[in-house]
Amino acid sequence: MDTPIVTIFRNRLRPDAHGYADELGRMVEAVHQMPGFLGSKVFTADDGERVTIIEFESLEQQRAWFEHPGHRVAQERGRTEFYEFYDLQVCEVIRQSSFRRPSTE
Repeated sequence: MDTPIVTIFRNRLRPDAHGYADELGRMVEAVHQMPGFLGSKVFTADDGERVTIIEFESLEQQRAWFEHPGHRVAQERGRTEFYEFYDLQVCEVIRQSSFRRPSTE
């Protein structure tokens, strides 16, 4: 089995990031169709910095998303139109554990 891959995308939008919501909607729809996509979450800090965590089953599947033609266009738009800054980390999961409290219903 491949090792799960976690992408951490930290960013801050420019105040004039017009069209970002539409582009984001297209990318969310596209990534959900990608083989190996496990899920994503977006968090926004009080200072406006945003963190998106995206999970894929394997590095190959994460790379396929990175190279997806529509995503490549969105990446370029991000640099030229949307982001004040971004930092991207692609991480291999080396350990994972979980806990879920049993339902009392």
